[in-house]
Amino acid sequence: MSPIEHGEVYVLDDGGEVDLDLGNYERFMDIKLTSENNITTGKVYKHVLEKERRGDYLGKTVQVVPHITDAIQKWIERAARIPVDGQSGPADVCVIELGGTIGDIESMPFIEALGQFSYRVGTDNFCLIHVSLVPVLNVVGEQKTKPTQHSVRDLRGLGLSPNILACRSTKPLEDNVKAKLSQFCHVPMENVVTLYDCPNIWHIPLLLKEQKAHEAIFRVLNLEGVAKEPALEEWSLMAKMTDKLHVPVRIAVVGKYTELLDSYLSIHKALLHASVARRKKLIIDWISASDLEQGAKKENPDAYKAAWKLLKGADGVLVPGGFGSRGVEGKMLAAKYARENRIPYLGICLGMQLAVIEYARTILGLADANSTELDPNTKNPCVIFMPEGSKTHMGGTMRLGSRRTYFHSKDSKSARLYGNKSFVDERHRHRYEVNPAMVPRFESSGLTFTGKDETGQRMEIIELPNHPFYVGAQFHPEYKSRPGKPSPLFLGLIGAASGELDTVLLQSYQETVVPRSLPNGKLERVYWKGAAKKPVSVVYSLCDRVYS
Repeated sequence: MSPIEHGEVYVLDDGGEVDLDLGNYERFMDIKLTSENNITTGKVYKHVLEKERRGDYLGKTVQVVPHITDAIQKWIERAARIPVDGQSGPADVCVIELGGTIGDIESMPFIEALGQFSYRVGTDNFCLIHVSLVPVLNVVGEQKTKPTQHSVRDLRGLGLSPNILACRSTKPLEDNVKAKLSQFCHVPMENVVTLYDCPNIWHIPLLLKEQKAHEAIFRVLNLEGVAKEPALEEWSLMAKMTDKLHVPVRIAVVGKYTELLDSYLSIHKALLHASVARRKKLIIDWISASDLEQGAKKENPDAYKAAWKLLKGADGVLVPGGFGSRGVEGKMLAAKYARENRIPYLGICLGMQLAVIEYARTILGLADANSTELDPNTKNPCVIFMPEGSKTHMGGTMRLGSRRTYFHSKDSKSARLYGNKSFVDERHRHRYEVNPAMVPRFESSGLTFTGKDETGQRMEIIELPNHPFYVGAQFHPEYKSRPGKPSPLFLGLIGAASGELDTVLLQSYQETVVPRSLPNGKLERVYWKGAAKKPVSVVYSLCDRVYS
């Protein structure tokens, strides 16, 4: 999937490379999905063709119906039984998202499969929610229902009838519009839900609850009296508090796919989670890495000047991952600027590798230092192809999924941000790594490798100890960031960018409340340093002030 056409490729714990929508589900529901939860046309056809080659269909004509449609239904039922919320046993309800638009050629086998599936399992076990746009003609300000009427008609012609309409619009649907949709689409008026533009996306679950969308689902699936009311009190506080944030923190994201912001969706969300946790209003300046390079100074001086102005005005710099040579010099210039000017910096995947290369060129004096991905003939390969990688097959051959990183310095900022754990599990997506043969030379010059894999030969985290915050990670911490549970490295970046890193580091310790009261009736709170249980400081809560 091209990042500038389709958005980011999201990576799951098991190494599955999937659509960014699965990232939205993981973030909103705080679950861990698997590759089985991503059903694509290619996967289904490959599965059926393999069965045919084995002889499973001997004597039969293999066709889209029933073989492809049967495979889709079985895959859905198989995936529905996989626990994803940390609890044992299958879930009570499985959400199926059928992507695309009604009428797309790509989705036809899936629509037919779901039509058969709904008939087979019965109406009490199948609830169809149709998402449709209700546009507004700016000239007259009228909300138009015709697109929804036509898409429902097409859907019915393909064997599916919606139980609930989820209508996207700029403003709440007027009552007469909802009545019209109910009449022409044969859906009860209380099952017509309006999803209008909100200050932030976290208001959407509250919007759904307010319109009793959950009760509509309960009625269709015959779960009334069984399912509980959604507990959204904490979520509501978070959504409303986010709207009131006013102290800004400005982060420059220097990337190569900035023309489509969905290319860095998880990065954006992780920054948002961390900034909300620090009670800061996030401002992201998206900078095309190519605009920072000397070539842009000649070819497009206005873009060059604007890019450098944004970079120099940032409180923190983030360089995300990527592939290929375009824009890498600009990313290295951003890393160099952050290092030399003591601006908080976080490099992810390629962003870490380029920070290492920049350090080699500037500090070690290796002018031709490079990655073998960018220059196969470099005499000083700081970043090399991983030995276990395939040089003939590109797809699915990277180091993917959750891998363990062990901390080699307990006093490092990254270790402290992770609560002084001995190791962490984070998700990866790369085929190049820092050259272990050059590590001693880097470390002797001040660049520390604070996190490594289980062998100690693969570098996972870099830091500059004498810098306010200069951290690089080979893994992608953004994939496991959640609302209310921000990624530690992103929390560190936002903390450092807002001048609050010491507070963030203190709060990253495991907090234990000693079960005894002080004379003023307050509890004594002690921050423990990881598993060692060494008290770092005692904090007494007196009246409305805090003393250390």
